[in-house]
Amino acid sequence: MLTSQRKQHILSLLRREGSIVAKDLGAQLGLSEDSIRRDLRELAAQGLLKRVHGGALPVAAAEGDFARRMQLVPDEKVAIGRAAAGLVVGGQVVFIDGGTTAVQLARHLPMNLRATVVTHSPSVAVELVSHADIEVVVLGGRLFKHSVVTVGAATMEAISRIRADTYFMGVTGVQAEAGLTTGDMEEAQVKRALMDASAETVVLASSEKLGAVSAWQVHPLKRAGRIVHSTQASRKMIEPLRKAGVGLVRADGDAH
Repeated sequence: MLTSQRKQHILSLLRREGSIVAKDLGAQLGLSEDSIRRDLRELAAQGLLKRVHGGALPVAAAEGDFARRMQLVPDEKVAIGRAAAGLVVGGQVVFIDGGTTAVQLARHLPMNLRATVVTHSPSVAVELVSHADIEVVVLGGRLFKHSVVTVGAATMEAISRIRADTYFMGVTGVQAEAGLTTGDMEEAQVKRALMDASAETVVLASSEKLGAVSAWQVHPLKRAGRIVHSTQASRKMIEPLRKAGVGLVRADGDAH
C-alpha cells in the first residue's frame, strides 16, 4: 500500500471508528508502529486529525469561525438550543456561552421568563433585547473576533465576582478521555472560569462535536453536569459519555 493510500485508509478508518490505536493499526497493516506514528504526525500537521497518546482522534470540525459554524448542522443546533432553554428556571442567574448553539438557546427562552443572563457573547446579548423580564449582564474584555466573544483579564476579573446557578457551555470537542476541549487557549481559560463559578455546567453538543478533540482542554468530562445532544447523535457517539457517568439530555426533551 502506497503512503498516500495508507493515509486515506487511516482517515477513512478514523471517520468510521472514531479513534485509532497506532499499535493495532500497524499490526493490521503489517507495518511498524513507528511507520503509523509517522503517518499520524504528518496528517496532524495538515490538520486532518488530532494525535493523542498511542493513536489519534478526529479533529473538531467546529473550530471554524462564527460564520462557518453557523452552517454546521443548523437543525441540530435549533433543537439543542430549544431543549437547553427549557432547562432554565425562573429566578436563576445563568451564564450563557458564546457560539451558534448558544444563540439558539437565547432565541428560545420564553418571553415571560424572569431570570438574569450573564454572557460574554454580544450575539447572545442582542438576542435577549426584547425579553423584558430578563436582566442581561454583558462581560467586557477584548473581543475575540473568531468566536465573537470577549476574553482576557477584564473578562476573567468580572467572572470571578459572579456565582451562577447554571453555565450553558459551548465547546468544539466532547470526548470521554480528552474531556471538554476548544480551539483557543484564552477561550479555554474563560470557559474554565465560567465552569468554576457555576453550580452546574450544561454542555451544548451537536453531533460534529461528539468524539472530536481540540487542542485546549477546559476540564475533564466528569466536570460536566449534563450534556444536551441531538437525536442525530449515534449510540456509538453517546455510549462513552454514558459510561463516563455524565447526565444526558436528548434534544427532543427525553432525559436518559
